[in-house]
Amino acid sequence: MKRPDRIRKTGGGQKGKLPTSESKLFFVLFYLKTYPTFDVLGFLADKERSHSYEAIVLYTKAVQKALGKKFVLPKRKIRSVEEFIQMFPDLKDVLLDGTERRIQRPKNKKSQTKTYSGKKKATTRKNIIMIDEKKKILLLSPTKSGRRHDKRLIDKISLIEHIPQHIGIWVDSGFQGIQKIHNNVCIPKKGTKKKPLTDDQKQENKLISSIRARVEHAIAGIKRFRSVSNVFRSRIDRLDDLFMEIASGLWNYHLSYI
Repeated sequence: MKRPDRIRKTGGGQKGKLPTSESKLFFVLFYLKTYPTFDVLGFLADKERSHSYEAIVLYTKAVQKALGKKFVLPKRKIRSVEEFIQMFPDLKDVLLDGTERRIQRPKNKKSQTKTYSGKKKATTRKNIIMIDEKKKILLLSPTKSGRRHDKRLIDKISLIEHIPQHIGIWVDSGFQGIQKIHNNVCIPKKGTKKKPLTDDQKQENKLISSIRARVEHAIAGIKRFRSVSNVFRSRIDRLDDLFMEIASGLWNYHLSYI
């Protein structure tokens, strides 16, 4: 448009198979929801396989930008307690949990070891999410290899250190050890053969689990999109992270209309 020697008029040229903004939006949301192969997607949209791939890469970035303008995308990192308070001034409690998705098994032995999750018995990629009491996703950690433990992932981004001490943190037993960093942690107690849990401790664990169910509901809301729940097929770097961010933003956008 800025070229002085431009000859073609604005809007000239081939219109393409998706001429309107609405059709483009439906195209990318359909892909994120159903996660078909590009062969199937191209057949349904009457496009070449390679053109379908190029359109998805372009339109997902457009959706990410649009969700950012709606202020529904989760934060990706918090650098200080002051920044946390500034972002979430009225927050009283947060709930943390990890979520994994399977990926295609790498051919490289080192990559297989790096991505193998003993919990899922498969090669996976993992995120940690933080939500509030209304199930809104406040923070989504960078997508990392499934071998990493939940506690190790939050240590990597120094999340617990940046949560104010007056805010309650609700977690499962996979986050053992954060009590040494934060004074207001609600975590289920673990019994042993020699020291089984008392009835009061079992009731307390049951209460914590009932409250923590909200984070499971939020994860289920994200995984309504098969692009983040089915086996990830692409080899493109960070595309799985982009899908998780968009799915989280769409879930938050959905909550704003409930």
